[in-house]
Amino acid sequence: MKDYFLFAAIMTAVSVISSFFMGLYENMWKYIGMIDVKKIIISNFLGFLSGILGLKLFNYFIPWRMLIYSDISAMIFMVIARLILHTYYTRQDIKYRGCILNSMTNVMVIGGGDAGAMVIRELKCHPELRMNPVVIIDDDEKKHGSRIYGVPIVGGRDCIAEEVVKNTIKEIIISMPSAPKSVTREIIELCTDTRCKVKILPGVFELIDGKITISQLRDVEIEDLLGREPIEVDLDQIAGYLQHKVVMVTGGGGSIGSELCRQIGAFAPRKLIILDIYENNAYFLQQELLSSFPNLDVQVIIASVRDRQRIGDIFKWYHPEVVFHAAAHKHVPLMEENPTEAIKNNIFGTLNVAKAADYYGCKKFVLISTDKAVNPTNIMGATKRVAEMIIQSLDKKSNTTFTAVRFGNVLGSNGSVIPLFRAQIARGGPVTVTHPEITRFFMTIPEAVQLVIQAGAMAQGRELFVLDMGRPVKIDTLARNFIRLCGFEPDKDIKIVYTGLRPGEKLYEELLTSEEGLKTTRHNKIFVARMEDIEWQDFERELFKLWALLSRRGYEDVIRQMKKLVPTYRCSEHIIQDENFKVKF
Repeated sequence: MKDYFLFAAIMTAVSVISSFFMGLYENMWKYIGMIDVKKIIISNFLGFLSGILGLKLFNYFIPWRMLIYSDISAMIFMVIARLILHTYYTRQDIKYRGCILNSMTNVMVIGGGDAGAMVIRELKCHPELRMNPVVIIDDDEKKHGSRIYGVPIVGGRDCIAEEVVKNTIKEIIISMPSAPKSVTREIIELCTDTRCKVKILPGVFELIDGKITISQLRDVEIEDLLGREPIEVDLDQIAGYLQHKVVMVTGGGGSIGSELCRQIGAFAPRKLIILDIYENNAYFLQQELLSSFPNLDVQVIIASVRDRQRIGDIFKWYHPEVVFHAAAHKHVPLMEENPTEAIKNNIFGTLNVAKAADYYGCKKFVLISTDKAVNPTNIMGATKRVAEMIIQSLDKKSNTTFTAVRFGNVLGSNGSVIPLFRAQIARGGPVTVTHPEITRFFMTIPEAVQLVIQAGAMAQGRELFVLDMGRPVKIDTLARNFIRLCGFEPDKDIKIVYTGLRPGEKLYEELLTSEEGLKTTRHNKIFVARMEDIEWQDFERELFKLWALLSRRGYEDVIRQMKKLVPTYRCSEHIIQDENFKVKF
């Protein structure tokens, strides 16, 4: 008996110590799993070996059968004790889930892979979320009829509408993080027709360590309906012209400018200069960048690109090596009412910054342009076309590499339709659309900026880069999809009202004039348009005439001069300078 007590004492002591170091006593018994059982076996085995060594050391003897029975009994006791507690807590959870089952929302999970399984497990482990997964949709026919954590896989995407009605589904979770964007878009379009609330799991590259939690689920945004694949950029090429350089972004506090600053910050420039006239946006962006990039030297400068002397002083002090010129007035209807302000800012602001870049030896200048510069029907587009012509003509006589990048609308930018639709839906409608057939090209802000930076890396001078905007989107379709994503029925819950085209507005936007052709580049989403041969001296003379007419407040002559500069400009019937002035053409 003395021999047995010695063996038991040594085995128990070593088992307790090894269990402690393996973290068995830190675990909540409610969540015991196979890994805990493995740890129990290992700790008992270590204790068993230590007990035998102790017996050998003191020259004691116990029959092997008794030793083995003792070790197995100890392991069984430790596992059973934990299983009893695990069962108790599980029954409590079942009772709790049963109490709230009537108030739970039936959920459909789309995606029967690992991501879908993790989502279902999370939902089942957290009844307080009040989300009850009842069916799974997956296009893989081999999975049909099987179950994941008790939830059946009932069919492919063609079953979505039927299963929503059959199971009274109120919420759909799309858990296909590795699926192509085009597939995700098709699934979302099917889901929006069900009037269910739709959530989506981020793409696989957005997930950290591949771990999925409920907090990572987000509402489907209108951007998801674009369905474009992630843009690939040449990071080495980009880093080569931004890293350790002084980079300036004019209009840095705006939608495009701020995203430019965020993405440029990742390439470790020597200094990043944010130039903007509006101090609030610039300040908040500065704080964000300092938080994201603690070692980044960020300089905020409050200035107007119209102020030639101030712009000259800034270039003299900081000598920026790369300039992204995003400062511009862009709101079409407002610029129709204030045409001279568009001219001052978009034309002469660009001229001031471009000439300063040339004079102070800036290496690269990238103008952010717009598809509205093509055959413009509004003053904003016409001014942006003149801005393109400024940098094309300046490049011929300058050591600075001047280039322009032209693209369409960006989703979610200040003044764009999506924030407007969101506000109108929040008020209960109506949602206003100018015309049922109006279409626009759309990109997300991050993908547009990625391509702008890539185009800047490719620039050799005088290029007019045109970004692949994908397919044009009907604004009416965009509005209806957005209403459905918010859980409402268009024309029933939220009315859609057609207000008519605004002054200067086109039904269809264009990315090229008839004279411009496209050449491919090594990037499949960036093209180069054919350049016009513009002589700087002649062109500068016409710009001086425009400025003189502005100074004399000769508004009719100003518009005529704009038509001379941009022969394809077809102005609105009325251009309003202020409430007391109207010119008819």
